[in-house]
Amino acid sequence: MHVIEVQNVSKVFRLHSASKLLRERIRELFRPKPGNLLHALRNVSFTVAAAEGVAIVGSNGAGKSTLLSLIAGLTRPDQGSIRVNGRVAALLELGSGFHPDLTGVENVTLNAALLGFTERQANDALPEIVKFAEIGDFIHEPIRTYSSGMVVRLAFSIAVHVDPTILIVDEVLGVGDTHFQEKCLARITELRAQGRTLLCVSHSPRMVLDFCDRAVWLDHGQVVMDGDSGRVMKDYLAYCSNPAAGLPQTGAEALGTGTGQAPAAIEAR
Repeated sequence: MHVIEVQNVSKVFRLHSASKLLRERIRELFRPKPGNLLHALRNVSFTVAAAEGVAIVGSNGAGKSTLLSLIAGLTRPDQGSIRVNGRVAALLELGSGFHPDLTGVENVTLNAALLGFTERQANDALPEIVKFAEIGDFIHEPIRTYSSGMVVRLAFSIAVHVDPTILIVDEVLGVGDTHFQEKCLARITELRAQGRTLLCVSHSPRMVLDFCDRAVWLDHGQVVMDGDSGRVMKDYLAYCSNPAAGLPQTGAEALGTGTGQAPAAIEAR
């Protein structure tokens, strides 16, 4: 059973590099200039099975975070479709989903409600969420008074205590102290052992190899390789150490995207 299905997904953003008159912005809505468009994702397809761990890897600007945002339902693709089956708990940008003027307790209730919990269920989970987050009496203070590490602690604690079918993590665990990072990784291990699905973006080989069965390598919005995490990470790290060698020539053709070319050959960068 597939809990995530991404089919031929593309996403384009418009770039606005300078101030413009209203008439110029309206004109660009109907006649956008090619140079003002950023193709964040191009015809991306893959599936994630129940209980599978999948990592999205690639250099900065490859489209990884955009892809996770689409899967989490924060925005919609311009082309293609995404189907998600199950409760999703997402850790994306630092502080996303939190209202800065609400207290930690109020944000726990709000986030739990957005994930389908009743107020009673949220209140029942609150003691464990606070205990895991280790932020003490700050749970009664506005989120805007929190440090970045405290925000991550609370966000992760909420995500892993709302009974997620799918946990989505975007590199935010790099913030905070080593003790809490290890605690988070131990909790992810527990969730994986319970059969929960993990989809993550990480530059850490340890995270990818320890928690993910597969890895999907993106470059400039296109899939370069999708396969065993060990093999993909080996090729990806080799490319990172020597970009002049070029991208693997088998990715797009093997995945049946119809291009028969590696992404580097499709468009001048």
